[in-house]
Amino acid sequence: MLETLLAIHIAGGATALTSMFIPMVAKKGGTVHRRAGWVFVSAMTIVSVTALILAGARFVTDPTPQGRSAGAFLSYVAILTGAGVSAGIRVLRAKRRTAPHRSAWDLGLPALLLTSAAAIAVYGVITGQPLFMAFSVIGLVNGTTQLAYWLRAPKHAMHWWFEHMGNMLGSCIAATTAFLVINAGRLGLESFSIAVWLAPSFLGAPAIAIWTTYYRRRFSQSSALATRQRAPVGL
Repeated sequence: MLETLLAIHIAGGATALTSMFIPMVAKKGGTVHRRAGWVFVSAMTIVSVTALILAGARFVTDPTPQGRSAGAFLSYVAILTGAGVSAGIRVLRAKRRTAPHRSAWDLGLPALLLTSAAAIAVYGVITGQPLFMAFSVIGLVNGTTQLAYWLRAPKHAMHWWFEHMGNMLGSCIAATTAFLVINAGRLGLESFSIAVWLAPSFLGAPAIAIWTTYYRRRFSQSSALATRQRAPVGL
């Protein structure tokens, strides 16, 4: 059974990796963007679920300290990835909200992410794993950001756009990280080295910030133009 799950996991990862670029370049909200986006989301959902099962099985069945550590860490990574994919889609269903959002799913998943991030940080301290401690920061930041988004009333008309874009790009970083980790040996690197796991995030986070800033300015300019066009013409 685990062999079958692993095959499904690999297929999902390959699909996610090959489909993630299409929504980036396609017209936002267009048919190609939506359809390719759903392919990516479906693939990443499969990756997250199968990864959680496989990692959990390794943690339970592998008697070695290295195996149990890997199982614990990869379980956390599966939760981190799944929470990002879920938030990226769920914000589209609540784009018209004007008040705090109290869905048990939308609050529960980032709460689980925060809990698992804190747990893996403690586990990293106990076992002397710098990677665990460093990577836990990503989960703590993402979980806090997601909770804050749902618990606060939106302050920007396009709040859902920025949240969707940030979470989807974060999921693309996760897919890239997985690809890099799998192929680390071919590059002469250790699969569980900090450089391999954090390089995509260090490169991707500034890119997300730049893209977000671009769209904030673009939406602000569009809003200002619309306001001037609606203003009455003076005599």
